[in-house]
Amino acid sequence: MTFSTGTFGFVREPPMIEIETTSQDPEGSRHKIVITVDAKSRDLVDAYLCSVDMLTQAFCAHLHPLPADTIASIVALMVPKQPVPSTLLREARMLAQAKTEILQSNDWVTANEIAHLAQYSSRNPSSQPHKWKRDNRLFAIRHNDCDYFPVYGLDKDAAYRPLPAMREVIKILATKKSSWGMAYWFASVSSLLGGKRPQDLLVTDPQRVIEAATDEVAGITHG
Repeated sequence: MTFSTGTFGFVREPPMIEIETTSQDPEGSRHKIVITVDAKSRDLVDAYLCSVDMLTQAFCAHLHPLPADTIASIVALMVPKQPVPSTLLREARMLAQAKTEILQSNDWVTANEIAHLAQYSSRNPSSQPHKWKRDNRLFAIRHNDCDYFPVYGLDKDAAYRPLPAMREVIKILATKKSSWGMAYWFASVSSLLGGKRPQDLLVTDPQRVIEAATDEVAGITHG
């Protein structure tokens, strides 16, 4: 597909976009810029082209005087519709800090690491943790396109299989919480558990953890 904007022509064949100027230098040679975009959809390509088009118009505004209303329109397209509220920025910082603490807690392992701990010998050993996830025997948080499983949910005395209580706790929490929400809950101290974290009592007092999960969901439901 080919189209033009100003003095530039665009040739689009996903995932490649060619941007070619229509002018020539004094020696008569043409200039071409080829940009390869690894886009997973045509929408991403269209968005990229729109951005290039806006930037082209902005640069042309510096080279050739344009009416003030034209420049204002270009600027309006490139500026956020409204400022980001400070409360959202604070919430984003808090969420980033919470996720960082979870990821740096040394409580999380990949499927391959579980397979190594359990000494699986099958052709595809890392598939077992993912099956546990599908069966709600274990949950995982997603980070950088990788699943991380809570090591505290595994029984070291049973070849690192999921603790029996995990299925019931996950079943309860999943009605109101995402996987990251579960991770925060397991890592947070609870007054119902005597100031201890749910993950600390999964082995020694699993019934209390189940009761705490039920209370947590009931509190969310009733506000």
